[in-house]
Amino acid sequence: MFKGHFLHGLIAGILAAVAANIYNQIYFFATETDFSRVLGVGRMVSLSILICLLAAFLNWFLTERFKNRGELIFNLLFSMGSFALVMIPISISLPIDIKNPELFPGLAVPMVFFPALAWYTVVPFFRGKTDNSTIR
Repeated sequence: MFKGHFLHGLIAGILAAVAANIYNQIYFFATETDFSRVLGVGRMVSLSILICLLAAFLNWFLTERFKNRGELIFNLLFSMGSFALVMIPISISLPIDIKNPELFPGLAVPMVFFPALAWYTVVPFFRGKTDNSTIR
């Protein structure tokens, strides 16, 4: 049922958003460089939740379509997608007045993996509550 997948995505998104904000604070205190104009709190939260909700829909679709193999296909796609998204923070052009632009990938690249990490972290809580999510 989609309700379990949606709840899984929402909780994973919130967990990823919390992790991103904590990492942002740690990175700011370590480097004393503020990237809030480029990657603010609202953007971090909304992107984390959006990615996890899209993952929930994809997981639901694949488990409905492919039954037992759907979870495996989803895990491969989500992991490969996370690695592909690393190109975004590496290739982004920052405004010219940002201090230490070379430090931006050190902030943003780890954050790309937070939604996938949060998703895989909360999987055990939802295993068996969604229709085809148990791995056999």
